[in-house]
Amino acid sequence: MQIGNVSLSGHAALAPMAGVADRAFRELCCEFGAGYCVSEMVSSKGIAYHSVKSAALMELSDSERPCAVQIFGTEPDTMADAARFAMQYRPEVIDINMGCPAPKIAGSGSGAALMRDPELCGRIVSAVSRAVDTPVTVKIRSGFDDEHINAVEVALIAEKNGAQAVTVHGRTRKQFYAPPVNFDIIRDVKKALTIPVIGNGDICDPQSARHMYEYTGCDYIMVGRGALGNPWLFREINEYFDKGIIIDPPTLDEKLDVLLRHISALVGYKGERVAYYLKGFKNAARLRQTAFSMETLDDLKRLINEIKTGVSL
Repeated sequence: MQIGNVSLSGHAALAPMAGVADRAFRELCCEFGAGYCVSEMVSSKGIAYHSVKSAALMELSDSERPCAVQIFGTEPDTMADAARFAMQYRPEVIDINMGCPAPKIAGSGSGAALMRDPELCGRIVSAVSRAVDTPVTVKIRSGFDDEHINAVEVALIAEKNGAQAVTVHGRTRKQFYAPPVNFDIIRDVKKALTIPVIGNGDICDPQSARHMYEYTGCDYIMVGRGALGNPWLFREINEYFDKGIIIDPPTLDEKLDVLLRHISALVGYKGERVAYYLKGFKNAARLRQTAFSMETLDDLKRLINEIKTGVSL
């Protein structure tokens, strides 16, 4: 698939997830076959106020490309300035967040709350598109709530104002991540637009990936929570689409080795990410409690060795 002049390989992208889709995790997912990824969302006001933390979220490595930097905010000019600032990190795409349901984001008028004001959505897309030479994309939801399902309207406005692809999460802001995703709205957006549409929501295995493609007709898919502690999901999806096979899940040793590599790259970050990898393990609840109390990388190495040898089980 093409986003403007940017070519995407494979069949699935890693979604932007705050606190999760950081540089280390994006690199892992790309290694296992993600054809595209999007950074954690970056506050445009944070950039305007010279926040070092916000700027750090824009840092990209060569092993995670093509990659977009995602920005959020409510002011067209501030969003344009943030997009221009992001270009020093050489993102292939600038993505605009119009889908985050978190109270801290939507409660301030950003994220999914923007869908209540389609005209403002258009002004933001226009300002950002004029500010940078790279393709600009938009990530939206089906609407703000069940009474305002307006993804088609907002997507058309985004396209008219310069967006070169739209990602649709098939739930409203009010629904957060339940009930099951509304595939019909993604299909409707795809039918309405001439630019590529990326389907997002409830993709957790190769079969659900195929269903998203076949039901909606979307051009590409984006995986979020299904990849948590499971970066090899992208490999499984690619093998299924390219060869028609279901490959074996990772072995215990592979899962633990990837866990160690991930956390090794995150020394100095929060350690809670360890818990994602322990899902399904014998005595997983107790193992997660142990993981949460770890303070050093050596603690993690000891835990992994105990799991491999069966000492802690």
